Amino acid sequence: MGRVSSPAPGAAGRRAVVVDDEEPLANVIAGYLERDGFEVHQVHDGAEAIPLLREVDPDLVVLDLGLPGLDGVEVCRQLRSFSDCYVIMLTARAKEVDTLRGLRVGADDYMTKPFSPRELVARANTLLRRPRRVPAPEAEPSAVFEVGTLTVDPQSREVRVDGDVVSLTRTEFDVLAALARRPSTVLTRRALIDDVWGPGWVGDEHLVDVHVLHVRKKLGAQAERERFIRTVRGVGYCIGAGT
Repeated sequence: MGRVSSPAPGAAGRRAVVVDDEEPLANVIAGYLERDGFEVHQVHDGAEAIPLLREVDPDLVVLDLGLPGLDGVEVCRQLRSFSDCYVIMLTARAKEVDTLRGLRVGADDYMTKPFSPRELVARANTLLRRPRRVPAPEAEPSAVFEVGTLTVDPQSREVRVDGDVVSLTRTEFDVLAALARRPSTVLTRRALIDDVWGPGWVGDEHLVDVHVLHVRKKLGAQAERERFIRTVRGVGYCIGAGT
């Protein structure tokens, strides 16, 4: 079904799955990840990827959008039903619609082919270094943030709307929490990227827009309604005032 590469000596037990039908490229990606300390599994077909992902329970998935059979969007959609691992989507097409499709089903980041394997590893490490909670400098770490009927608990990483639990991916939660801990403050895309992805992240800042759109839908926004998260045109996003 798949191939596994042994991690480098002293590895911290991080597991990655590379899902790409271009075997030479998958081998290159796997080699770079392995040298960085990952245990790496490879699979080259979308349908075969699902059982492997369930079995391996990876920390990171590098997922090609244009897979044969089951494409990367559907693989990611199914993956999100049982895992909140980090997903970097790969696409050979630079069109915005291709990358956005991947992000809307729960990918955390994307890269357009051709790309630097070193940059991919750097982005993977940035994702994996992200804290599981985001305490505010001006608030107690145990604070629960409330905006109307929305509550965000950074300690338990739980979100509720009208008392009901809302299921978010890791990245979606981190974006929402970054906004919630600074109510009524407008944050630029760059500020959100620095907070969520880290100051060393390099890429398309419109990545933020897609995750905000996805969070809004899960919070119950209808059509263009800006529920809880408000767009400040030309600046960024704000939660609290006016939402």
